[in-house]
Amino acid sequence: MARRKKGEKIDGWICLDKPAGMTSTQALGKVRWLLNAQKAGHGGTLDPLATGILPIALGEATKTIPYCQDHLKAYTFEIVWGEERSTDDAEGEVTATSPVRPGENAIRDILPQFTGEIMQVPPRFSAIKIDGRRAYDMARDGEEPELLSRPVYIKSIELCKNVSKNTTFKCLCGKGTYMRSLGRDIARALGTVGHIASLRREMVGPFTLENAISLAKLEETGHSAVLPVETVLGDIPALALNEREAARLKSGQRVSFIARPDMERLHRAGIDAEQPVAALALLNGKPIALVDVDGVEVSPRRVLNL
Repeated sequence: MARRKKGEKIDGWICLDKPAGMTSTQALGKVRWLLNAQKAGHGGTLDPLATGILPIALGEATKTIPYCQDHLKAYTFEIVWGEERSTDDAEGEVTATSPVRPGENAIRDILPQFTGEIMQVPPRFSAIKIDGRRAYDMARDGEEPELLSRPVYIKSIELCKNVSKNTTFKCLCGKGTYMRSLGRDIARALGTVGHIASLRREMVGPFTLENAISLAKLEETGHSAVLPVETVLGDIPALALNEREAARLKSGQRVSFIARPDMERLHRAGIDAEQPVAALALLNGKPIALVDVDGVEVSPRRVLNL
């Protein structure tokens, strides 16, 4: 007999406004405990120092986490000039100092260098794995993790406020971009050193501060704060299926769209049969699977048991 899972089967997303001083794992555990959820995962780590949007996937929504991670993210962060730190934020030890305080014009002039696709070396204290070990574990053990430069995408970055030793920025970027590395590299490019003093994530795709909820508020509202599984899937086509097609997909079989009405359905869904694409399969408006559409073949990628 299969062991019964502890907790309730809850499927959907919580748009959490994470407080400072809590790791993403701790926040995830708190949400899962408050809702008594069987299964949960998060859609992108936030440092303990950081606050703001931490998408929490519950139940079948965990199957859509990769789609959440692909969305653009918006941050507001503050650089303190003159001190570089081991963690590239205020929690680390000072590793270098400089008397140089860049002026506002110099800062604005250099920002185009950090827009578009740029190369970035992640912080030493990061969750990236090197030969199976997390970089932050190696750094805490006194080792120097060898972190390679990698491409990241920054759609925009703007200076919001500049006051002597502190400058505040807004940034819109793609997945895998570290604000701590960005702050460190901007400072170095300006002939000084610096670190992130505060960081707030204001958006992850459809998750914004407007639909975010604090842990205290979540404790009051409970399940009513859960957003639909398909919240993160607004950027992919939605393909309506009939019951026979849905049954085949749910059993792991492919469906062929050969007849003219079937091809018209693909067209109405915005799917070009000549271009492979991911889609959300629906039955009577209810999500049933994430699928791959390649030509006339529709194959199940992840079945959603909702």
